[in-house]
Amino acid sequence: MNTSTSPHPLPRHDIQGLRALAVLAVIGAHTIGWPRGGFVGVDVFFVVSGFLITGALLREIRITGGIRIGAFFGRRARRILPAALIVLVATAATAFAVFSRARAEQTLVDALWSAGFAANVHFAALGTDYFHADDAVSPLQHFWSLAVEEQFYVVWPLLLLIAVAVMPPAARRSARTAVVVGAAAVAVLAGSFGWALLQSDAAPVPAYFSTFTRAWELAAGAVLAAAVPMLRRLPVGLGAAMSWLGLAGLLVAFALIDPEAAGFPAPWAALPVAATALVLAGGVPGDPRHRHLFPLTNPVSVVVGDVSFSLYLWHFPVIVFAAVLLPAGDVATWLVLGITGILAVASYHLVEQPFRHLPLGREGRPAAPPAATPAATATPVPDPAPAPVPTRPAALSSRPAGWTPGTRYYPGMPRPQQLSSPTADAAAPALGAAAALTATRVAPRPPAAPEPSPETGSAPADAASPWSAWRARFGPPALLAASALGMAALVTVLVVQTSFGSLTAPPIALAPPDSAGAGEVSGADPIAALQSELAAAATATQWPDLRPSLDEVMTRSSTSNPVRDCFSPDTAPTAAGCSTGSADAPVHIYLVGDSTAMAYAPAFRALADASSGGIRVTTVGLYGCRFTDVAVQNDGAGIMAACPQRKADVRAMILADAPSLVVMSNAYTLGHTPDGTDLSADALLTAQEAEAAGYGLPGRIVHLAPPPEGADLGRCYSPAGSPYACASAVSSTWGQMEAAAERIAAASGNHAVSSLPFTCWELVCPAFAGDIPTRYDRTHLTVAYAEHIAPALRAELAARGLL
Repeated sequence: MNTSTSPHPLPRHDIQGLRALAVLAVIGAHTIGWPRGGFVGVDVFFVVSGFLITGALLREIRITGGIRIGAFFGRRARRILPAALIVLVATAATAFAVFSRARAEQTLVDALWSAGFAANVHFAALGTDYFHADDAVSPLQHFWSLAVEEQFYVVWPLLLLIAVAVMPPAARRSARTAVVVGAAAVAVLAGSFGWALLQSDAAPVPAYFSTFTRAWELAAGAVLAAAVPMLRRLPVGLGAAMSWLGLAGLLVAFALIDPEAAGFPAPWAALPVAATALVLAGGVPGDPRHRHLFPLTNPVSVVVGDVSFSLYLWHFPVIVFAAVLLPAGDVATWLVLGITGILAVASYHLVEQPFRHLPLGREGRPAAPPAATPAATATPVPDPAPAPVPTRPAALSSRPAGWTPGTRYYPGMPRPQQLSSPTADAAAPALGAAAALTATRVAPRPPAAPEPSPETGSAPADAASPWSAWRARFGPPALLAASALGMAALVTVLVVQTSFGSLTAPPIALAPPDSAGAGEVSGADPIAALQSELAAAATATQWPDLRPSLDEVMTRSSTSNPVRDCFSPDTAPTAAGCSTGSADAPVHIYLVGDSTAMAYAPAFRALADASSGGIRVTTVGLYGCRFTDVAVQNDGAGIMAACPQRKADVRAMILADAPSLVVMSNAYTLGHTPDGTDLSADALLTAQEAEAAGYGLPGRIVHLAPPPEGADLGRCYSPAGSPYACASAVSSTWGQMEAAAERIAAASGNHAVSSLPFTCWELVCPAFAGDIPTRYDRTHLTVAYAEHIAPALRAELAARGLL
């Protein structure tokens, strides 16, 4: 039986408005980046969820003296799983049509974690993995908040059940229950908030996703639910003022909280949590419709609140898929919003509501007991009077006797006195659509079974079954929603064709390669040959047959790099173990640095292999660790702890081996020290030169630039798209750092080598050259392409007299 789970006895429109405000803020932040702090709408959902669910549990305890855990979890499953599973299945299937294979397979993994309500654990682990931290965002990443809620509600009812079990049976139905529940909620709130304060600074990514650092937000709602008896005593005017103050606080939170700032979820989430609590607390006294709070209680807000769960579920997959298929712009934004709304409304009517109210287990129940006899009643029963002649057939009566004005009614709905079942449905999840009617409407139960026939002992054959009532209620809206979904799909296709001509925009306009721009292909000039390949790739309109494929290189990432262990923080590399080529070679080259040096390693190993014993190469460093004489912050696990020692170990190797040449390659992105001091391009390259000075090889240091940062392959590459989407321009930051390297190297007598001849043509950097992918992510060269540029790299070093 699905009844309102709000602690308030009648529907509260302000709660629906809160849900509408929260989901619109989240969608706005994800779609257009406004409001900037809109992501805290999730925190609003958490507080509302704690308030409603705990209110439902309190009512069940007061009525029955306990909590039926199995029934609670069953109601949660009916409420959440149908809509969530539809989104998960649709998203995973679409991913295989739109994404690269690697990203599609990862999306499938994300869907499995999400279906198990463990998405927050999964995404926290990926966010702290150095080689996955910059992966393309998952279309299912927003399921982390649903996982937090369900993990909380696995424990919270059990905790309350234990707390109630130690109370005397008579006290369980008294006001003492709310005191005990409130005390438990306060304890959870204090402990979780304290842990969040510690973790938000020490480990911000796990803190953002963790249930332990988010439980205090749900507990805040639980505290309010326990305090409802006291809140009802508030003057109506004071409650209204609190609601308006809370609404203002939410708007301030949306405007001021920075998603990139430190201190989240604690202490900054306290602002939206406290503001939501004010709205909820202020709405307890007075008219539950709260017409004075019109921004939240107007009909539009209530309707949006109804479908808020479905809106939340669908919005992020639509945004992510649109980013791959459609060029950015106003038309794409409006399409995203429109498609999200259409899918949400259709999902609400076709899946969410019908499945939530399935009359499972409601047929075949014992017949309703006979009416109380006069002897069983506490008041006298008057003599029966002749029944009045009805003025119209009862079947045509529009409302049953005693129906409360302002509440919704549909044929077959039970009388109001039947709505006080102790089996109150759990509230919609914080991300839940309030369409679940958990906060705004009293959800019906099927009509009571008719009296058995004296002759047969069974119910009359013409009595309406729960399934008939269910079909009558949800069939017509579902049919309309399905029809509207089909028409909306046709309109979407027409809009896309009219606005873009196809799902992808035309390729970028570049001058075709010619002898002046790219040079003639010549076996004697490997750099010119590379430039010709890059020029053809930059102007391509279709993906060629790449070998290896982009799917393969993105899947393998750095795992196929033969020197990965020499750059790992988990190993202790040695000069011998990280070297290739003859020990007697006259030329010994060291390649050192962060992960960009590791990506160049196959090229230098290819030099050694092709040198007939003339070149020995040692490749060693640490990914995430810039080889500079100042520490540059990196959040990868174990990087900052291992970096100083690794630089010292490499310095000792170089001093012991006295190589012919040391090539240094670090990321060309700006950074800051662990204490937050920003480092400019000049400062970083000066620090790199200072680190090189410790090698004791003046004039024999080469600062090799990394490839310019490219497009995110996980986001831009689609089998349905064109190569232009993955071609990128050279960033100003890269240009500043390259210029700084040239100046500093010239001043010290060392050398700086640009990567542009190997990776870009006319400042456009494609994702492939010839039939080889150039990168497996934004920056790092594929093993195949690094080996492919070895002749050009040798020619560049030889031209400078270094080989």
